[in-house]
Amino acid sequence: MSVNHLLADASAPVGAYALTSGRLWASLAALVALAGVAVGGWALVRSARRGGVTAVTAGLLGIVIGGWVLAVAQGGPGTGYGTVGAWAALVLGAIAVVLGGLVMARTRRPVG
Repeated sequence: MSVNHLLADASAPVGAYALTSGRLWASLAALVALAGVAVGGWALVRSARRGGVTAVTAGLLGIVIGGWVLAVAQGGPGTGYGTVGAWAALVLGAIAVVLGGLVMARTRRPVG
């Protein structure tokens, strides 16, 4: 096996179900952001301030990781760089931040 053969295999197209590093990071970001949406929705129903902080934190983490995946991606959807999952993470992260912010505004403690 020659070096040229190995280099040719590295540039081979990625399968539809192959888990690349971009897809892994994008999926992780989307799951974290989805957890933030779930916690934010739960905290909005229960008026739990700690849940609002958790939702904002998870949402921001999903936005940062999703934005990073999009920034380093070299192709569009279907190329194996995780762009679809990164966009999902950005949208879900924004929803989680909004839900967490609503919870924190609703449960604001009086000063003094």
